[in-house]
Amino acid sequence: MALIETQQQAPQERRSWLPMVALFLAQVLMSFNVAALPISLGGMVQDFGVPPTTASTTIVVYGLAVAALVMTGAKLGQRVGWLLIFRVVVAAFAGSSLLMILSPSVGWAIAGQTLAGACAAIIVPALVALIAENYAGRQQATAIGSLGSARAFSGVSAFLVGGTLGTFVGWRPVFFVTLALALAVFLLSFSLRRDRGDRSVRIDLLASALIGLAIVMLTLGFNNLNGWGVLLARDTAPVSLFGLSPAPVLVVLGVIFGQLFFLRTQNRMKQGRVPLVDLSVLRKPSERAAIYAMFIIVSMEAAVNFTVPTYIQVVQGRTPFDTSLAMMPFNLTVFITATLIVRFYERFSPRNIARFSFALTTIALLWLALVVTNNWETFPTIVGLVAFGIGQGALVTLVFNVLVTAAPKELAGDVGSLRGTTQNLASAVGTAVMGAVLVTILSSGIATAVQQHPELPPELVAQVDLDQSNFVSNEALRGILAQTTATPEQVEVAVTLNESERLRTLKLGFLILAGVSAIAAIPASRLPKYRPEEIPAE
Repeated sequence: MALIETQQQAPQERRSWLPMVALFLAQVLMSFNVAALPISLGGMVQDFGVPPTTASTTIVVYGLAVAALVMTGAKLGQRVGWLLIFRVVVAAFAGSSLLMILSPSVGWAIAGQTLAGACAAIIVPALVALIAENYAGRQQATAIGSLGSARAFSGVSAFLVGGTLGTFVGWRPVFFVTLALALAVFLLSFSLRRDRGDRSVRIDLLASALIGLAIVMLTLGFNNLNGWGVLLARDTAPVSLFGLSPAPVLVVLGVIFGQLFFLRTQNRMKQGRVPLVDLSVLRKPSERAAIYAMFIIVSMEAAVNFTVPTYIQVVQGRTPFDTSLAMMPFNLTVFITATLIVRFYERFSPRNIARFSFALTTIALLWLALVVTNNWETFPTIVGLVAFGIGQGALVTLVFNVLVTAAPKELAGDVGSLRGTTQNLASAVGTAVMGAVLVTILSSGIATAVQQHPELPPELVAQVDLDQSNFVSNEALRGILAQTTATPEQVEVAVTLNESERLRTLKLGFLILAGVSAIAAIPASRLPKYRPEEIPAE
């Protein structure tokens, strides 16, 4: 067993927090843009005269661009120099905001978000590299924690600012906020310490293509599990592969291309050539455990962020502003916890903090499954969301800090690219899988319940597809039933049945997430058991 030595370090120079303001706002810029897109969908649909599925392409292309290009972006940063390329892409991000503000058609808006995603693919690893360049020790840990809190802060502000502007002014003014943020970040970037690029760095284009294809296929596959079919192809699937849905086929192909990428990367490292991403940042079990833990907690966060707004807006028929108020306790708790958790690093090991945090998220999800009702403003529900937010905020900051502190400064960009890939893929997987699971449970529950209600004859069930259900509000269901032969008594039975099965599905969804959180104790048990100031002897 390796011994643990306490390294007495010389006092480190404390740097001004002004450079961190630039990096914090850069994270806010990306997160605000992502959070503003769903709020803007209604306005784009009305403005451009396109269906919601077309307008939502802006969200898809942004996420795909970030996830597919982030590793290549990290290598570009190492070659050109992080500060120089950071300024260039921040200016380009401002250009993407102008495209959103001035776009005459939805095609221009999609192009704007494609550009924003490509810029974010470089900003994500640049943030980590520039933190490593400008800060060390406890300041570095605090700076890393602020990135997590910036994401939560952006979510709150985007819903409040974006919801208000979208309701009273229009969707385009929302992107004046991202334009102003981009300009502010560009000006503040002159306070950052300059680094030098390494012209000897070569970009492995084949590896870049392999990981790009893998991420695109995995994201598209998981995102369309619900629409195209989990296994068998539905009528909405673009193609049927011998009766199979293309969604799981894309997932399998994505895994294959991902394996080819890792084989390619390992071979280049054995040959002494520069890989697209240096896998030595994951050489220890504790570092691999940090990636696994990050994937799990971001997936759970995405699942909750999908479930709660969907239930509030679709089922209850309430506004995005109502949703922001309901999610406020969770987002504020994540923001505060991600900032303050670094204060516990000197007293507790990452392993103990992770175990406690995953235990807390498990208990919180079990509690939500027990107390959740059709009204989100109840005190027990708020307590559950706050508890989950504490665990989530602590974990995202913790596992990221484990990776950054374990890697040499010159590999900070590789850590950033792994973080970006993991978070974007986990977010897509968490949202898509949760959606597919909830709809499957709801359909199965309603199909069973319908059989137990003889007052709902098969002819009526066939007219409204009650056995192939999705989440709909009571008002929407009444409108559908009004176009059928249903009697008023049958309408009330169907609405009551749908209401009870929706709530049952929601509770089961939280129970499933609690199980995933409990399983996460396995990677958490492999995180480092030494504190940041203690270094394991080699």
